[in-house]
Amino acid sequence: MAYATGKKSYAISDRSGMAFPYQEMVREWTGALVHISEFEPKHPQIRRKTVKADAIALRNARPQDFNLNSGGSRFTTTDLSLPGEFAFDSSGMQPDDGAEQNRKRQLLARLGTTTVEIS
Repeated sequence: MAYATGKKSYAISDRSGMAFPYQEMVREWTGALVHISEFEPKHPQIRRKTVKADAIALRNARPQDFNLNSGGSRFTTTDLSLPGEFAFDSSGMQPDDGAEQNRKRQLLARLGTTTVEIS
């Protein structure tokens, strides 16, 4: 389809509502048809940045087998957890009461007798 050149035509600016020569009109990034004197470029902070995610997976990963013999030495696993229940155990999103669990760990000791004299 052929269009006219618009050399004698006028267009209405979407920003100001004023009539300007058709050939001096430009389209903004918002889609508005405005005169070149009213044109505002897209602000750099609006541009979409491409953000690469952090690499969290290893290619060709293999779990370590602690029961392998290598050169006469033997790897063993060690349980480093402390005995008893701890405050960082949780049921759902609510943490457990740490004070109750700490009361189970209190040391009760008797070291002798104390005599108080009031004179």
